[in-house]
Amino acid sequence: MQPNQHVLISLDERHANNILAGTKQVELRRRTMHVEPGSTVWFYVKKPVGAVVGFATVGTTYSAAPSTVWRKYSSVSGLRKSEFMSYFDGVAVASAMTLSGAKKLKKPITLEALRTAMPGFHPPQFYCRLEANSPVRRGLLAVTA
Repeated sequence: MQPNQHVLISLDERHANNILAGTKQVELRRRTMHVEPGSTVWFYVKKPVGAVVGFATVGTTYSAAPSTVWRKYSSVSGLRKSEFMSYFDGVAVASAMTLSGAKKLKKPITLEALRTAMPGFHPPQFYCRLEANSPVRRGLLAVTA
């Protein structure tokens, strides 16, 4: 994937709020996200919010044993150690993606608006790439211009 690519991830509201507030500077996943540094990651907050609320720039990606990832990123994870270890229970490799420059959209883009732009749109379970010709990508970029 080339830098300046765009991906959409689904998050719980508290995690999105913590990223936008700057207290959570890393997104943690049980599977590796193949996203290049410099890419834009958009935050879809799961229902009941059901909207894209902001975005950030990907810094580095890192994968290692959960205990190693905890040591490296605990201070910017937005999680207590018990939450972190519970989330990664049974996983040999934890993945982390650092985020910077998080910005909140002035007006969230609702799931209904996303489906109007792209009929049949479903928020990603993990993440999805937004190709250059994607109406969702064009719509997201339009609200940040």
